[in-house]
Amino acid sequence: MFTTLIESLITLLFICLPQQEPLGEYWGTAEEEAKYYKMVEVPLPPELAVEAGSFEVMPDKKQLAIATRRGDIFLVDGIFQKHPEPVFKKYASGLDEIFGMAYRNDAFHITQQTEVTRITDTNHDGRADQFDTLSDRWGFRHYHEFSFGSKPDAEGNIWVALCLSESYHSKAPFRGWCLKITPDGQSIPVCSGIRSPCGIGPNEHGVMFYAESQGPWNGSCSLKVLQPGGFMGHPVSFNSYDLVPEMDQPSTVPNTPSRLEVERKRVKELVPYAVVFPYKRMGRSISGFMVDRTGGKFGPFENQIFIGDFSLGVVMRATTEKVNGVWQGACYPFREGFDTGLLAVQFTPNGNLIAGGTNRGWPVRGPKPYAIQRLDWTGITPFEIKTISATVDGFKITFTKPVDPKIASQATNYQLATFTHIYRQGYGSPEVDQTTPVATQAVVSEDRMTVDLKVDNRVQGHVHDFRLPAIRSNEGETLVHADAYYTLNEIPRE
Repeated sequence: MFTTLIESLITLLFICLPQQEPLGEYWGTAEEEAKYYKMVEVPLPPELAVEAGSFEVMPDKKQLAIATRRGDIFLVDGIFQKHPEPVFKKYASGLDEIFGMAYRNDAFHITQQTEVTRITDTNHDGRADQFDTLSDRWGFRHYHEFSFGSKPDAEGNIWVALCLSESYHSKAPFRGWCLKITPDGQSIPVCSGIRSPCGIGPNEHGVMFYAESQGPWNGSCSLKVLQPGGFMGHPVSFNSYDLVPEMDQPSTVPNTPSRLEVERKRVKELVPYAVVFPYKRMGRSISGFMVDRTGGKFGPFENQIFIGDFSLGVVMRATTEKVNGVWQGACYPFREGFDTGLLAVQFTPNGNLIAGGTNRGWPVRGPKPYAIQRLDWTGITPFEIKTISATVDGFKITFTKPVDPKIASQATNYQLATFTHIYRQGYGSPEVDQTTPVATQAVVSEDRMTVDLKVDNRVQGHVHDFRLPAIRSNEGETLVHADAYYTLNEIPRE
């Protein structure tokens, strides 16, 4: 009876959320985006509930492995075809919410709720028959204690980001921590202070990051670097430092309410958000991400991070850079209109992007309980803000196409604003401390692809909101998305 009531409330909440509500002026329409990135539906067998939690391209480059929230692993043929006709074969079942998967040395290595597991098909009949625990060092006491695992790093380690208990608590060992699991099963604590991750992996420079959700001590969603010995911001996980004698607990606890820029001067271990995703404008629950290494097969965004969002069913882009020893960067809209909440993304051998997930547990914009879809570049280059980076006296903005130099050289065509969030124990935060920097000079490069923008009154620690609706390409095109957001943790020194 109680379960039925809870399921009914979840259903009611899902129904009450506007389905496919417009995301407003901050995004282009899905119809406009489709000119450049076509969305291809992947048919799913009606008898299977394929709630994708992670993907892996198999060594033959013909099969895609799909691991699900329900604990199944499927090997799928035909999904990379122009018009996919997938054939599903179950490889393993009985696992628990698989949110991380890789295939190496003839075995799957998966991250599920309670452990990292090596799964092998020893008799080569296409079904798993051996399951070995690599690590189960962390505890598990509550359904809201998800575990997200990376692909192996250069040394073969799997990094696991562990969700807190109910967002506010750490009821079991290492909840709110990242652990590094070595190929031989050693479990090495990396850092504390995680709240609710929903994605983990390398950034475009090969450094491990994770996707953090809005909530306590997190005013908005963000990408954060998993800095060894660092503190990611949520102090409830300090209770596990007793299990790590080789690592010192931060001697100072952050104040609440405060500002992150203030507290990172007090708490030396505190790692600032590298890229803040403004709430709703750029997602409500950012999720799995992957770097474009397709060699240009996916368009003009090689070496950029592509990241999904569970609540809004969108894919966004992000770029990062290290300034004065601190990671920071920008996020950009990319593609909306997915049919469900996204948990995982994966680039294919053909240079397309597969995305999938479920609506299980929380309301999402998409109309389907689960779905897998593929983005194919049409070959037409969109006119977009490609990258934003910080300079000594402003920002450098690179575009995907040459700009109209007359328009782009007028500083008044660059609208900027800044804000930050309250760093506090309470859930989320409004945007606060708004300011209005002024662009005073815009210098267009000789190839017309880049603008060096001189800006007065930048604010360290603030998100800098760029609005460029006046900018045109050399052919007179407007930007598909005229907005981007740069998190300025550090101002470059001369």
